Amino acid sequence: MRKKLIAGGLGILFGGFGAHKFYLGKTFMGIFYLLFSWTGIPFIAGFIEGIRYLFMDKDDFYRKFFDNMNRG
Repeated sequence: MRKKLIAGGLGILFGGFGAHKFYLGKTFMGIFYLLFSWTGIPFIAGFIEGIRYLFMDKDDFYRKFFDNMNRG
């Protein structure tokens, strides 16, 4: 539950810089957000993703972002 809250908070507060993507291990997307942060679009997308992470079912969140890390 803690990882879900941290990812949601990072998405809401620092989503425009890709902080939530880096936290979730999505480095390429984090760099993409960082490179295009000057446009403002990543800030909107990060905010929406942060809200989505907070309201996503806990099991779905962990299955989507952390099951692949445990497999290899």
